[in-house]
Amino acid sequence: MKLKHPNGWFAAGPEVARALQCLSDGSFRLYLYLCLHASRDSGCLTVNESELARALHKSRRSIITYFEELCRQQVCRTVPAVNQHRSGEIEICDAFWPYHKAATPAISPELARYVEQIRTLLAARPCVQTAFTPAEHKMAATLFANKLPLEQVECAILLGCARKHMALLNGQGNGPITSLMYFRALIDEVGQLKTTSEYWNYLKLQLQRLEAQYLTNQSRGACANFAQANRATT
Repeated sequence: MKLKHPNGWFAAGPEVARALQCLSDGSFRLYLYLCLHASRDSGCLTVNESELARALHKSRRSIITYFEELCRQQVCRTVPAVNQHRSGEIEICDAFWPYHKAATPAISPELARYVEQIRTLLAARPCVQTAFTPAEHKMAATLFANKLPLEQVECAILLGCARKHMALLNGQGNGPITSLMYFRALIDEVGQLKTTSEYWNYLKLQLQRLEAQYLTNQSRGACANFAQANRATT
């Protein structure tokens, strides 16, 4: 039998069945999300509560409660951040991870800082919703290896998000940006542009205006949907 999406396949064996027996519904859903996005070689991923809350459409408080249960049941553990500027890492414990974990090579502090700064840049933009998967870690590491200045990556994110918000506000967007890969061609485009720092400062201000308008529209839409739901139940 042929898989529809072989690249996204995950081995749901006895480890997943074991988690199903010991976890509540919400925690099990979080566990599956972590399994689908963790590196197959290590069972690890870097993601914060706010990103998980957006991805699973839950409150941040709920995510914290679910994660406390995962740790209490020894399904996952946290690897603390080395400093306050980096996110901690989540590792799925061996008993609940169906793959053999490979030895993790040492990562230089410079690379770790570069990758974390890119993740932070993405997390700051309302139109970007990504869990920063291992594939994105790999792309960020490639950018680092190619000596791409972080400023060039930041400008590409500004440009891409500005274009995305304009499309969303005009009713032409097809949802939020979900991967760092979205900006790959834009990074090359920015590298070929001959612009001044004043232009990028201006674009940053324009993007902030577009984001504020987008968030206002989102809030109004949520309120309208809530009111409509209340009318339907009364």
